[in-house]
Amino acid sequence: MTDLAFASAKRLAAMVRRRQIGCLELLDAALDRVARLDGAVNAVVVRDFDRARKRAKALDRKGAMEKAGPAPLYGVPMTVKESFDIAGLPTTWGVEAARGNVPATDALAVQRLNAAGAVIFGKTNVPVLLAEWQSVNPVYGRTNNPWNLAHTPGGSSGGSAAALAAGFSALELGSDIGGSVRQPAHACGVFGHKPSWGLCSPLGHSLAGSVATTDISVIGPLARSADDLAIALDLIAGPDPVETDFRPALPKPRTTDLAELRVAVWAEDKATLTDPEIAAALTALGGFLRKQGAKVSHTARPAFDARDGFRLYLRLLAAALGARFGEPALAEVRARAAARAADDESADAIMDRAMEPLHRDWLADNEQRMRIRRAWGAFFHEWDVLLCPVIGMPALPHIEDRPAWARRISVAGHETGYNDMLFWPGITCGFHLPASVAPLGLTKAGLPFGVQIVGPFYGDRTTLAVARLLERHWRGFAPPPAFM
Repeated sequence: MTDLAFASAKRLAAMVRRRQIGCLELLDAALDRVARLDGAVNAVVVRDFDRARKRAKALDRKGAMEKAGPAPLYGVPMTVKESFDIAGLPTTWGVEAARGNVPATDALAVQRLNAAGAVIFGKTNVPVLLAEWQSVNPVYGRTNNPWNLAHTPGGSSGGSAAALAAGFSALELGSDIGGSVRQPAHACGVFGHKPSWGLCSPLGHSLAGSVATTDISVIGPLARSADDLAIALDLIAGPDPVETDFRPALPKPRTTDLAELRVAVWAEDKATLTDPEIAAALTALGGFLRKQGAKVSHTARPAFDARDGFRLYLRLLAAALGARFGEPALAEVRARAAARAADDESADAIMDRAMEPLHRDWLADNEQRMRIRRAWGAFFHEWDVLLCPVIGMPALPHIEDRPAWARRISVAGHETGYNDMLFWPGITCGFHLPASVAPLGLTKAGLPFGVQIVGPFYGDRTTLAVARLLERHWRGFAPPPAFM
């Protein structure tokens, strides 16, 4: 059963199709593993086992598979991030006051996964308001990293990544506005994909029931293989059909051959701190790709100032997040902004000042963003992908004694603000680019870390193809030793 626990969703669906295993048998193996092992991790915090077993039984009935047609996830047991609506289950975003929020309908992406034959048996943990790189909240408690329980699995899709790494779930659905798919994938040694902004409808992923798409924010899959990411993306991509009949046709990958790949490697930058082990592994990966025949540059960069681009992202992020905050929280932000020194250019200071921008100020920032998007576009005419860190450090030890804006962390012996680590996630997602995450290596302390594979806008299939190549030729998913 351990082999089943770490199999890809693609393989499990194939086993069901070949009738090598039944849907209920496959689900029960996953549920048994959650019951035995999740006590230490606390990843699957909303459990819907009874309804899942009824669904699996229905899928096992004679003729059900033939009637379903080409359902690529037929019988695959999976979970989704707690922030997605599932009818009859609570959606709290980790907020104590939202314990009683039980939606009557499924999120659109959940509907699409169900239509593809998935058996969704629960929801995974998040931080409060999906707003940081740990997954702890007053509703469900704290989730631990299966690689080291004293460390966080990341956030905000931390429960998602932990469930995959521990072998509880075959596939996951997360969301990302500041690394919330990518950083947990990196911290837990799994794969993740942040789609191009606007590619996948987030309908049903809003605590307030909003139907508008939040700036920068996307929904996207996490998995144990690049193939599974591609399958899931194909299923969830596309707008709300109530709005339009349009379905996007993403370009094919630019190449599926390492020898034809054009790669820029951005292993570190003066604008941020990056753990030397991560930077060294990225540099080594660039050397490996060159030996395989790829065109590789360690100096090519898009034509804009990285520090200015990061500050712009922080302002846009703050403006986007401000809509989630109630008046008491906004009052706290105003007070912090007023108390900060005029020359404080930390990430938190920039965001505090930008939480309630004038519309004309936001328009000016958006104009600057579009200019930088054009710089990224020109860059990707010459390069197929950019490889860079997901974030500047591996999974952190749990930090719960002070709010995120007050935290200080150490990277390679240098202290920095906790949210200053938004540089690597933000320099790409702030400009709506797709990015896939694949495992890159392990630290000397035994913690996994990943590589961020960035591509041109709507170049999702290219970043996924490169993730697949790295999985095959560099490093794939490996289970945490304590959960094998």
